[in-house]
Amino acid sequence: MATQTETATEVLEPQIILKADGPSTSFPPLRSSDDRIYATCSHGASDAESSMPPSESTAKPSTLRTFLTIFTPSFVGFTASFTNGLITVGLPVIARSLSLERSLYLWPSSVYGLTSGAALLIAGSIADIVGPKPVELVGITLLGILALACGFAQTGMQLVVFRALQGIALAMHLPASVAIITGAVPTGRARNLGFACLGFSQPLGFAVGLVLSGVMIETAGWRSGFYLAGGCTLAVAIGAYWALPSMPSQNTDGLLTLVKRAGKEIDWVGGLISSGGLALLSYVLAIISADLTSIRSALTASLLAVSIMLLSAFPAWMHYRERTGQPALVPNKLWKNHPFTSTCIMVALAYGVCNSIELFSSLYFQEVQHASTLTTSLYLLPNLTTGVLLNIVMGLFVHRVPARFLVAGSALICALSPLFMAVVPPAWTYWKLIFWAQIFAPFAGDVLFTVGLIVVSDSFPEQTQALAGAVFNTVAQFGTSLGMGSCQVVALGVQSQAGGSSKGGGHGGDAFEDQDEAAVLKGFRASYWLMFAYMILVPMIAMVGLRKAGKIGVKKE
Repeated sequence: MATQTETATEVLEPQIILKADGPSTSFPPLRSSDDRIYATCSHGASDAESSMPPSESTAKPSTLRTFLTIFTPSFVGFTASFTNGLITVGLPVIARSLSLERSLYLWPSSVYGLTSGAALLIAGSIADIVGPKPVELVGITLLGILALACGFAQTGMQLVVFRALQGIALAMHLPASVAIITGAVPTGRARNLGFACLGFSQPLGFAVGLVLSGVMIETAGWRSGFYLAGGCTLAVAIGAYWALPSMPSQNTDGLLTLVKRAGKEIDWVGGLISSGGLALLSYVLAIISADLTSIRSALTASLLAVSIMLLSAFPAWMHYRERTGQPALVPNKLWKNHPFTSTCIMVALAYGVCNSIELFSSLYFQEVQHASTLTTSLYLLPNLTTGVLLNIVMGLFVHRVPARFLVAGSALICALSPLFMAVVPPAWTYWKLIFWAQIFAPFAGDVLFTVGLIVVSDSFPEQTQALAGAVFNTVAQFGTSLGMGSCQVVALGVQSQAGGSSKGGGHGGDAFEDQDEAAVLKGFRASYWLMFAYMILVPMIAMVGLRKAGKIGVKKE
């Protein structure tokens, strides 16, 4: 959840902000003192765009319009996460139904995040050129169609392909939804709630997917869950045409003009370099986490080397684009902004830990405590329910507490979750310690979701809000891949040293069949200790990197 601009490194002078309960001292929002510099160097905005009159979205919208603007993308996030919950619970059944090859066992789940993370930056840049509403409409429609396609899949490979395409559609939705809320919802509590709704729709959808799909799989079959998600998403896509506000200042150009602008103002080479590097690294991590011995293969080593080369080349390419006055996808000067850089690091760590806790808790319940799929879903519900409530509370009160204290406090609470899971004896009942581990697990990720999006939107110029959302979600996806991959590698490494196998990498089904249970438990505990170490870094980074951020999400007059 990032925020940027080179001018943000300057000392921010405190200002008096008048509120209903009296004046209070705070720091001004983290915004560049000259958005035109960013626009010219980074995205090729013309002088005409810099002097563009305010959008009609700056006028205070009606309550109904604000509600629809927030509800529509949030519901899409809900249905998208619903399918993830369905995959998580139903993967063993789906794999048997489609005769999914063992080598592809995890791909219906992992390829979704891989493709979405790789396409986010390009999708965000396109949304900034053509306007977020058209990109959002296309993304929602494709999400609905591809969810239905997953339900109609007849082979395992078809399901993997449809899930990969669904990830690209999600990449269109995520940055466009951020830009729509930023452009159409006034700053202050309304926008804070909008970002919070985007956040809690995901754990809420996942929770409903976990429980409802468990029932649907045993009654109507696993395909019915995809039919339900696809039908609801397409219905919202139809309504979104009228419900979502247009932003005329961004989409009045003709099609030919938009195509020319996209070719000129979007850093396509930078997008390909970053997308290729992230996608290859995520793929390598997924392969290694399934089988540690695969790192010895020439193909895996070559792909890892190429991914490192591409990621290393990205800042060099950004420097070249800036030096020659061409639009750069993510200008290097953004990383000079301490809040932006520290927030990116914290988001990556928090998302990696929170998603890893969810995965390894599911594994722990099923493989160590031998809980059923439905029982495992119920055991995970406190985690997801807490996440929903946290996002609502953050939307209401984020502007009242300095950002660094919010992030540091939530990270310390979250760190208790992997700590509890690392030390709890398997014989203990769920309510003694594991329940509290699930309650504490989502704190850092959900607090950082709201805080980070506000910091990002306040720092990026108005004309690049979709790219801001893309950067935020790319960092989150990368952190998830890196965090889960490293935790699985550690778990398998310790498991193999303890007498188990170095091959694994599934959740549910027979992924740990014939494995020594004591070795599996040692591997899980090692991964929890790694999560704890990751999370302890977050409050340290927050107290230093966000020390000048002050309160965020404060209403601007």
